[in-house]
Amino acid sequence: MARGSSRFIVLTGGPGSGKSSVLGALEAAGYPIAPEAGRAVIRQQVAIDGPALPWRDRMAFAEAMLTSDMRSYEEQAERTGPVFFDRGIPDVAGYLTLCGLPIPEHIARACAAFRYDRVVFVAPPWREIYANDAERRQDWDESVRTHAVMLDTYRDLGYDTVELPRTDVAGRLAFVLERLPAP
Repeated sequence: MARGSSRFIVLTGGPGSGKSSVLGALEAAGYPIAPEAGRAVIRQQVAIDGPALPWRDRMAFAEAMLTSDMRSYEEQAERTGPVFFDRGIPDVAGYLTLCGLPIPEHIARACAAFRYDRVVFVAPPWREIYANDAERRQDWDESVRTHAVMLDTYRDLGYDTVELPRTDVAGRLAFVLERLPAP
């Protein structure tokens, strides 16, 4: 049986699209944020020279993100009011699709079991703000492909995707807050 919460709101998109800036503004406004699993997994694995890195073992990386995302979902269950997720469990399936890897049945089951609000905010590719950093090694073309895959993944799972406008952080923040589900 699927569990779900209209209080759990996902922001997704390709790397470097300004998603994290919007989430930072939401957090500064007092909203709880569930952090992105991928960055945390990369930091942890680099610190221990572990194998679960996207440039070493993509399936192990996906499994580590899934574990982190499921834990994060469960940790937010007791909160009241909206919680914003920096990516969701379907992003793991999207990542595997992007890499040309099969989606194992247990990941498909996790996508079905751990549901978020039906409206998912998607940050579109935005070349003017795109930049690499220590954990973001993807190039611009991969960012664009990631965006397309995430749109397809969430839509295939029955979510309605809403693209964030290409505007400043305050404008994006207002856009998201105006579209929060009714309590």
